[in-house]
Amino acid sequence: MTEAATQVRKADHIRICLEEDVQFRQISNGLERYRFTHCCLPELDRNDIDLTTQFLDKQLGAPILISSMTGGTEQAATINRRLAIAAQQYKIPMGVGSQRVALEKPEVADTFAVRKYAPDIPLFANLGAVQLNYNCGLEQCLRIVDTLEADALILHINPLQECIQPQGDTNFHGLFDKIETVCSKLPVPVIAKEVGNGISAAMAKKLLSVGVTAIDVAGAGGTSWAMVESERAQNAMGRRLGRTFSDWGLPTADCIKSIRTIDVNVPLIASGGLRHGLDIAKSIALGANIAGLAMPFLKAAATSEIAVCELIEVLIAEITTVLFCTGNINLEQLKRSQSLQLVQRL
Repeated sequence: MTEAATQVRKADHIRICLEEDVQFRQISNGLERYRFTHCCLPELDRNDIDLTTQFLDKQLGAPILISSMTGGTEQAATINRRLAIAAQQYKIPMGVGSQRVALEKPEVADTFAVRKYAPDIPLFANLGAVQLNYNCGLEQCLRIVDTLEADALILHINPLQECIQPQGDTNFHGLFDKIETVCSKLPVPVIAKEVGNGISAAMAKKLLSVGVTAIDVAGAGGTSWAMVESERAQNAMGRRLGRTFSDWGLPTADCIKSIRTIDVNVPLIASGGLRHGLDIAKSIALGANIAGLAMPFLKAAATSEIAVCELIEVLIAEITTVLFCTGNINLEQLKRSQSLQLVQRL
């Protein structure tokens, strides 16, 4: 794929996500199967509720992650700037989109370089894990981490998307060894992240065994990248593949629960179809440390910086309301409270 094609793909992804219906049709994030037990007399002052938490030894103002989305175009630069300014204001972490385009075309690196807008929040660099088989290695990982002044590197894992994407990179052979090399040599933690099809407990165990520090489950139920790539398909086969696999994946809630059964301490990010603070609170109660949203932030950032701040304010209010109405003063107490109950089985 040429450098120009990579940049066009970035622009296509933003346009399609904003303008087309590319959400999962049949599979949900699974969180609707759970319900909090209402506490009618919480014995709390709502103003005392504390949403602060830590992730990868960094203090956060709330358990909210602005998930990795974009970069590489003028529109993406505007979106990333707005997101970074808001993230700094509320002390929440932010990931950027795949920086592969910046490796191929260094002049667009500034579309990712948001540290000047967010001097002291956790920022996560991002590269497709499969690129370790396509002329990327430790040197390139170091470069994108340095460019962003990042606190961690996300290696996103997207076999289904690559199968459907025109000229996708589908050689996933031998990646565990290469991921292990990156994890052992990189001066910042590595986060393994799917892109909307989920990470199973068995796969999480393998990733942790080669040195990955944290897992972002990025489960099914939100944006279907099979559908996104179907919209970009250049022939009938690509369009059909995208539609056939539009509901492929593991629901987010199932990923969180299963991974927690094999490791109670791994830093765990819930993402995939989360749309409001109630989803975030459910994810935390199931065992996630923080929760990431992409589509809601993309839509807000495409509008204005103010819209991003308003979204964060709403999310914080929603999470706070859950804690208040379950009688929990902070997130750790929420996790221990067992106030989240399974009400609908598959």
